[in-house]
Amino acid sequence: MTTGRVSGRWIEDWDPENEEAWERTGKRIARRNLVLSVLSEHIGFSVWSMWSVLVLFLSDEIGLGFAADEKFLLVIVPVLVGALLRLPYSYAVTRFGGRNWTVFSTAVLLVPASLTAFFVQRPGTPLWIFLLIGASAGLGGGNFASSMRNITAFYPQRHQGWALGLNAGAGNLGVAVVQVLGLLVISTVGDTHPAYVAGFYLPLIVLASLLAALRMDNVAMVRTERGAQREAARDLHTWWISLLYVGTFGSFIGFGFAFGLVLQSQFGSTPLEAASFTFLGPLLGSVTRPLGGRLADRCGGARVTLWSFAGMAASIAALLWATHASSFPLFVAGFSVLFVMSGVGNGSTYKMIPTVFARQAEDAVTSGRDAAEAFARARRLSGAVLGIAGAVGALGGVAINLAFRSAYGSLGTGEPAFYAFLAFYAVCAVLLRTVYLRDGRTQPPAVAPRKEAFRVH
Repeated sequence: MTTGRVSGRWIEDWDPENEEAWERTGKRIARRNLVLSVLSEHIGFSVWSMWSVLVLFLSDEIGLGFAADEKFLLVIVPVLVGALLRLPYSYAVTRFGGRNWTVFSTAVLLVPASLTAFFVQRPGTPLWIFLLIGASAGLGGGNFASSMRNITAFYPQRHQGWALGLNAGAGNLGVAVVQVLGLLVISTVGDTHPAYVAGFYLPLIVLASLLAALRMDNVAMVRTERGAQREAARDLHTWWISLLYVGTFGSFIGFGFAFGLVLQSQFGSTPLEAASFTFLGPLLGSVTRPLGGRLADRCGGARVTLWSFAGMAASIAALLWATHASSFPLFVAGFSVLFVMSGVGNGSTYKMIPTVFARQAEDAVTSGRDAAEAFARARRLSGAVLGIAGAVGALGGVAINLAFRSAYGSLGTGEPAFYAFLAFYAVCAVLLRTVYLRDGRTQPPAVAPRKEAFRVH
């Protein structure tokens, strides 16, 4: 069997559940595609979250002075566009292939990066132009859905928690990395050179596009799943899991985008002071996402997700206390723990997706349906729900930033927003207890029957 590295080739009859073929060649192919997928997704997240850093630079000193509510708007627009693009990006993998779409979706990031680098050097540029550029940065947010949909097809169900957690976690690191880059720029050349942040990614985008074109593979299994999104939308579990992902990933991306502005609004931090801490939370949340997937592989996704919501609720309580006490250290510590728990919840919630549909397949087989057909449907729906949940979950980031914009704009404090987040986490915990933990079936089910092997054409 060849590796399918030649441009445009499709791997046919891919079956990662076949243990012999997986150990012989499948693992190596999957690992190569995972590494390049991570690189592309990482850059996508960096471009998507770039405005969470750039708003710290915008001031009268460089001729781009905007009010706090306008800066929150500049943060909200990329999150919204990225969320809306996740469904079409997830579908695009089934239409064009994982490798082909990765090449395109990475290369197109040259548009927002180039426009950003140009216009942040133009004093007096009106807000609406930056809103359009921010909308184009939302293209990077769509990369997550297509990447996760593609990588799901490469790994057996028993390894998907770790693989998806690693893919997403390393991609999520893009939020922290771009914020570290912003800190380095501010601390070395000052807070009047935002173009350096955007310009840094131009050569990386070109490199990642070329590597994807030369080394990634298309999997025919994904190509046959075009109607899966409509089928998944009819399943109630799709929307329950999406709601949970609003609480986990929505918190991660929403707080990641807002953290710097919250520190400025709540404590009057300077750009350097804010940038010194904003990267910490997204970094912790990103590195703990694979841990959440690994814990879910062992303990069950629903159980670990419930733990994460309990930890997030405790963190919100700490933030409310810090707000009343005007304690900057406690506030930063509370946010850091919040990011950690959201990262764990991101990984465990995504692990729930293949587990839930594999259980449906087991029930169907027990009822007399064909096993191969039942488990093929489970894998097809799992891939579709990854895209739907990713899109809906990202909308949680929009809601978080809208809540902060309203709270700080009208009251000058984020306290009302924190109470709203606390109430939502309680709803998610009740959902987990009543739907997914009611009968105690939290362990991953058996995997699908084995086929013979896979071929590369």
